[in-house]
Amino acid sequence: MSHNVIILGASGYTGAELVRLIATHPSLNIVAMSADRKAGMAMGDVFPHLRHLDLPKLQKIDEIDFNRANLVFCALPHATSQAVIRTLPGDIKVVDLSADFRLRDPEEYARWYGKDHAALDLQSEAVYGLTEFYRDQVETARLVAGTGCNAATGQYALRPLIEAKVIDLDEIIIDLKTGVSGAGRSLKENLLHAELSEGGHAYAVGGTHRHLAEFDQEFSALAGRPVKVQFTPHLIPANRGILATVYVKGDAQVIHETLQAAYNDEPFIEVLPFGAHPSTRHVRGSNFCHVGVTGDRIEGRAIVIAALDNLTKGSSGQALQNANLMLGEEETAGLMLAPVFP
Repeated sequence: MSHNVIILGASGYTGAELVRLIATHPSLNIVAMSADRKAGMAMGDVFPHLRHLDLPKLQKIDEIDFNRANLVFCALPHATSQAVIRTLPGDIKVVDLSADFRLRDPEEYARWYGKDHAALDLQSEAVYGLTEFYRDQVETARLVAGTGCNAATGQYALRPLIEAKVIDLDEIIIDLKTGVSGAGRSLKENLLHAELSEGGHAYAVGGTHRHLAEFDQEFSALAGRPVKVQFTPHLIPANRGILATVYVKGDAQVIHETLQAAYNDEPFIEVLPFGAHPSTRHVRGSNFCHVGVTGDRIEGRAIVIAALDNLTKGSSGQALQNANLMLGEEETAGLMLAPVFP
């Protein structure tokens, strides 16, 4: 069965990544794409690596006929999706890649994002889009909220361990390195090549990163009591990739066995042999997440490392994975591309 889809915000990195993935999908057709400043342009002129594809020209959102589509991917900037999605036809399915519907509590949204929620009626029906853990809800959802890419990486390392109660919930440290594409395509001085290359730095230090809200929400719900992790992200001079090194208190062998059991049947989560270490270069451009476990020299402590591509498994690949479920397609359709190496 063929499905027509629309991509809003197609001129950003996640929009382009959606186009790249959908180009290999057997059942999805892109019938419209939006951009703001680049409306009227051909997608191949905005992203020359997509020049070989037969794609509709970019349009303003108010020029698009949404009745043509079964599903909309909303890859708009944070704080803009709420207003747009509430105007869409009520029978159209939506996968939102922004942060606008990730937090279930509107007060938490206001606290972390600095503004009131503008679509409370929709928030109540939004399903959190970490596919492997919300698969049943995603299948029947009309609106799915994609996770933060950093939040997804940390959760793949930790969710099974929290649920199985094999680690100390008050002794979790997430040290995360992320590529520059996670900051989006807008021009920012600190992301210029001369400002970023040949170095790395921590940011949002001391618990101010907004993805912490997702950790708080998801880990606390799993544990049945408040869980607060220490989390420090670092920006590194790489285009793609997230590497999360997670320090926990627990038996390393038990932790490895728990993760193996949890992900044994998951097509996109690969638990490496005990002692093997994931690398962002081994998941680049793919929808795969690699997880590794090593015992620490301090007895009773372990190191869990997770790696994924922030634009694919952390965003657009996750969005397509969810869309497949929502449309009744094979969950892996369009997503089994091997990582790009070297």
